[in-house]
Amino acid sequence: MTRINISSGSEFEKPIGFSRAVRIGNIISVSGTAPIAEDGTTAHRNDLYNQTKRCLEIMKKAITDAGGKLEDVIRTRILLKDISDWENAAKAHGEYFSGILPACTFVEVSGFIKEDWLVETEADCVI
Repeated sequence: MTRINISSGSEFEKPIGFSRAVRIGNIISVSGTAPIAEDGTTAHRNDLYNQTKRCLEIMKKAITDAGGKLEDVIRTRILLKDISDWENAAKAHGEYFSGILPACTFVEVSGFIKEDWLVETEADCVI
């Protein structure tokens, strides 16, 4: 099967050695996606809701660049720096997925590569 690697242009992809998303056959997996603005800075500092929306925007683009669509998402993971604020991340997730209803997990982590990231998202798709 053919492998398609999708890049988002993140400064972290090359030194870490990963792709934003990978498609093999009818499967797409999207890597941990941080709230990185177009200029490479952190989008929406101190705003979990909008950081989550930014992560999901980047994730959606990676999925479409790989030939999929949001309706193909079967699982999402929401990684939070502070689980007590989960409802703001859930609100953003619901705006993208309330009509699709993928399997979803929210989990708290001790931190991210950048201190001002509050969230990262991941997704798996079957086309």
